[in-house]
Amino acid sequence: MKRICIIGGGISGLSIALEKKKQGHLIQLLESENRLGGVIQSKKSKGFLLDYSANTLNIRLKKTRELLENCGAWDECIDANPIANKRMIIRNGKVISLPHSLSSFFSSPFLSFPGKLRMLAEPFIARSKQPDDESVASFIERRLGKEALDYAANPFLAGIYASNPESLNLKQAFPKLGEIEKKYRSLFWGFRQVKKSKASPSLDKARLVSFPNGMEELINKLSQSLHDQIFLEHSVQKISPQDNQWIVTFKNHENEERHEVFDEVISTIPSHKIHSIDWSEVQGWDDISTLADAQHYPLSLVYLGFKKEDVSHPLDGFGFLVPEVENLKILGTLFSSTLFPGRAPDGEVLLTTFVGGERNPALANLPTSSISDLVQNELSQLLGIRGEPTFMEVKRWPNAIPLPDRQMKERKRAAEKLSSLNPGLRFSGSFLTGVSLPNCLDACEFEFS
Repeated sequence: MKRICIIGGGISGLSIALEKKKQGHLIQLLESENRLGGVIQSKKSKGFLLDYSANTLNIRLKKTRELLENCGAWDECIDANPIANKRMIIRNGKVISLPHSLSSFFSSPFLSFPGKLRMLAEPFIARSKQPDDESVASFIERRLGKEALDYAANPFLAGIYASNPESLNLKQAFPKLGEIEKKYRSLFWGFRQVKKSKASPSLDKARLVSFPNGMEELINKLSQSLHDQIFLEHSVQKISPQDNQWIVTFKNHENEERHEVFDEVISTIPSHKIHSIDWSEVQGWDDISTLADAQHYPLSLVYLGFKKEDVSHPLDGFGFLVPEVENLKILGTLFSSTLFPGRAPDGEVLLTTFVGGERNPALANLPTSSISDLVQNELSQLLGIRGEPTFMEVKRWPNAIPLPDRQMKERKRAAEKLSSLNPGLRFSGSFLTGVSLPNCLDACEFEFS
């Protein structure tokens, strides 16, 4: 049995704490804020339910389901509206549906006829000669064509990372795509083979879920069995080794400085907060600086409520994403009140729009009235909205999403080296594992690669 200090009460820290407790260790989780969950926050305001970061959890893996079952969250999940399977993009200034079957692929206007033919040629494309260094943009254009890059990959990555495909490293952002190409040469044939595999870690049928009171319910479920091992408003000041153990210096909620000794320390705080702790006695200062250097861009979420009769579009889907070539200012919009019940008052709808990111970072910092007007103007044209919103709120994230770029490989190497030089010290978090919720929930199993 070890005494383990986990720094950070986000989803990564909580999932690691649960696993270490399950293994029989004594856990102490220190969180500097007065709440758990990190960026995962839900808020009720004037009859609307807002999620400030992740709006959904896509349960594809068996181990994700097992974790949710173990913490009591599985039975509390609510499934997304079946029409959420309908995804949309903007093409030529209009909202169009993406294909969901082979027949709809040929009939959908999301790509031109030559663009579709180029995608169908994918099985005949050779493997990459530089798989480790290839960008997502290069991979998609090489295998599927330029039009697929512009109207599929570009908006998709803006929706996930608020980033451009040229900035993302394939092996860090989507390692399975590279693995499939290496093993099967073709993505088309590779996905068919993976789907047939009986050893697949994936569930037979994925679930897209949230919770009745928003995604923060997941945090509440994860923390229930840790309540006496969680210490809020405890800000770590210094980490230092001593006699094969670790001294953690922190200030508690009364601003009193204290010290405690642990056998292990696991830091899950975000990359941009790593330098808030004094690591001066830790071996490998340069590697600490590498960890703290993850690229982030500002992102703002704009929540607008409207009377249902004032919106011409049926909002019959998940939402839409905006390709950069369309020259709009917004990145995309979720039809939040379509996705799950209870997101808007009766007779009203809630739209969640993303602004900024790598594409237009300065827009995320506009004054509230300016960013609201910007979003209203573009949504009015795209969705046929009349009248003024009944509700408006803006949530700003100055350091939104750590990018899985080429430097992510260096961050993983740095974290691995630090653990080797300093036995009992470990780093985790979305800047190393990736930002998807399943990755963060599996943070304890994370391996550097």
